[in-house]
Amino acid sequence: MMSLQEMSDRLEIQDLFARYSFAIDERDWDALDRVFTPDARIDYSETGGAAGTFAQIKAWLPVALERFPMFQHMVATTRLELEGDTARSRTILFNPMVHRDEAGEERTFFIGLWYRDRLVRTPEGWRIAERYEEMAYTHNVPPMPPVPTVPAA
Repeated sequence: MMSLQEMSDRLEIQDLFARYSFAIDERDWDALDRVFTPDARIDYSETGGAAGTFAQIKAWLPVALERFPMFQHMVATTRLELEGDTARSRTILFNPMVHRDEAGEERTFFIGLWYRDRLVRTPEGWRIAERYEEMAYTHNVPPMPPVPTVPAA
């Protein structure tokens, strides 16, 4: 049986993942400050993105996602391993996206992946200290130019 602490931790981490999804989908980049630790490392490279520090990725996201007028991050089914004030997780993400090319044509495509995270409990609550995107599948992805590079630290 789960302890009250474990139930609370699981709910707080579930909320953390939802806050990440809403921050990205609403392009509320400052909300990510309440999702990641300041020294977090983020690696989106396997799925065609970039890798870097939290500050670098936070600056990169608005530029990289500009060509997508709409997207949704739908997280579900987390395997969570709690160990006191740290945790590891693997979470499914289904990510429909709309790409707008230079001619203004729009195309909807789908990405399925897993987030592999290392989480830490901070005085402000649970935060993501490391995030790695692991590719599962894509469908209907249009041709696109490479993503912009990550700004220097």
